[in-house]
Amino acid sequence: MNKNELKNIAIVLVRPKYPENIGAAARSAANMGITQLVVVTPSPPDQERMRKMATHHASQLIDNIAYFADVAEALASFNWVVGTSARQGRQRHSQKGVRRVVAELLPRLENNSVALVFGSEDRGLTNEDLKFCNVVTSIPTADFSSLNLAQAVAVVCYELYSQFSQSKKEAKQPVAKLASSRELETMYALLEQTLSRMNFLKEADYPYWMHNFRHFLGRLGLRGREVKFVRRFCQQVVFLADKLEDVEKRAGSG
Repeated sequence: MNKNELKNIAIVLVRPKYPENIGAAARSAANMGITQLVVVTPSPPDQERMRKMATHHASQLIDNIAYFADVAEALASFNWVVGTSARQGRQRHSQKGVRRVVAELLPRLENNSVALVFGSEDRGLTNEDLKFCNVVTSIPTADFSSLNLAQAVAVVCYELYSQFSQSKKEAKQPVAKLASSRELETMYALLEQTLSRMNFLKEADYPYWMHNFRHFLGRLGLRGREVKFVRRFCQQVVFLADKLEDVEKRAGSG
């Protein structure tokens, strides 16, 4: 692995409340060699308040922040998405420790773009946000349920840089380029349509079953050609369902 591979990583902050936390997150990222910062927000935060915490060292990250209005758009181009969450729940992915998650993403860095996603200071990432994540990690604490946003970014960035520095001494087989989040979302939409046409999904069960299908397929790390295979299969099922429905209608009208 070489240092340039860290350019494939981005810190993604979803609806942060305080510009100072964005600046502090930028500073932590810059200190650990990460040069991409993405912010999901309806309007750009105050530049001066961000710069005050970022300091001159991370000013370039503040200058080059990529702003998006929604999470889907922000993550569309990434091949591997890691969410962070302190909350548990039925609709939450099973969570892994930061050390394990970082160890699993390192082989993906050479050929894939990776997003490390953090939620807002008061609510964290919602279930809707987490559906875009291939894996979810949490940072255990002794007395509090969650860390400050900037602190969480610092912990994950440190663990990433620490393992990355060690991995440069070891030869590991890189993971091939994976499908992007945009490609996966297209597949999920078609899969949902197909399952509905098969009467596999009932309206009340949609969230439960689609959550499980997303979790299963997302953690596999599908390649582009595998996503295309699933899409072709779904398209054929929908086509046959439409054809059968047309035949039944003609038979009924006759």
